Amino acid sequence: MPEMLELHRISKTFGAGTIDEKKAVEELSLTLAPGDFVTIIGGNGAGKSTLFNAVAGAFFVDAGRILLDGRDVTFQPEHRRANSIGRLFQDPLKGTAPHMTIEENLALAYLRTARTRSPFGTVGKKDRAFFREQLAALGLGLEDRLKSPVGLLSGGQRQALTLLMATIVTPKLLLLDEHTAALDPATAEKVLALTKRVVAERHITCMMITHNIHSALSLGNRTIMMDAGRIVLELSGEQRAGMTVDGLLDAFRARVGRRLDNDRILLSEAENA
Repeated sequence: MPEMLELHRISKTFGAGTIDEKKAVEELSLTLAPGDFVTIIGGNGAGKSTLFNAVAGAFFVDAGRILLDGRDVTFQPEHRRANSIGRLFQDPLKGTAPHMTIEENLALAYLRTARTRSPFGTVGKKDRAFFREQLAALGLGLEDRLKSPVGLLSGGQRQALTLLMATIVTPKLLLLDEHTAALDPATAEKVLALTKRVVAERHITCMMITHNIHSALSLGNRTIMMDAGRIVLELSGEQRAGMTVDGLLDAFRARVGRRLDNDRILLSEAENA
């Protein structure tokens, strides 16, 4: 069985040859086995979102190779990869069409990613029953609001709906880009619990960027820390299970020679202390 994701020494520089040149990702290698759930943490400008954009195909990398489920997708455009990659963003407004109904949004996601359906197909009674069943599993009462515009939903409801849209046809890879950061703490906990359940039930290979070290160490089975476009620390197994927040911060300082200086991360840890 091939690895689900293989990144071989990928690099990306923005503004090359100008005074604004920025090496966003530099010779980064990473392998995910099927079912891996990797949490990613790092300071501002560490390259986390650039890594996700490279994997999703938002741009082509300058060097290196990207393999998804054994297939080389290095130069495959984003819309081609979208059939295999689900993605959630920090902003609950992204990923949905607010003026369209819940049913219409689900239909778009379903027809776009269902490999046996035409993207120009129509939704029938059987599809609507399937949508209701999937929405009911969220436990938010959305199954009774199929005709409601998505713009009327709360941030947490919309993010839960976006999660369903990204996984309604099980993707090969799910990218979660700080998808709970804009939610209040109680709602964020609900969406995280829902995420954990969906990923586990469908055995989805997943990568999640978070600014919360507690979440990074408690969710999934692997944690990586990034700095200056590189992976500087990777934890799994017993080493990860025994790691504390202070221990992780100390390990980061020992590896890169300075303290982690991300205010959002440190504030998050202070609130959890």
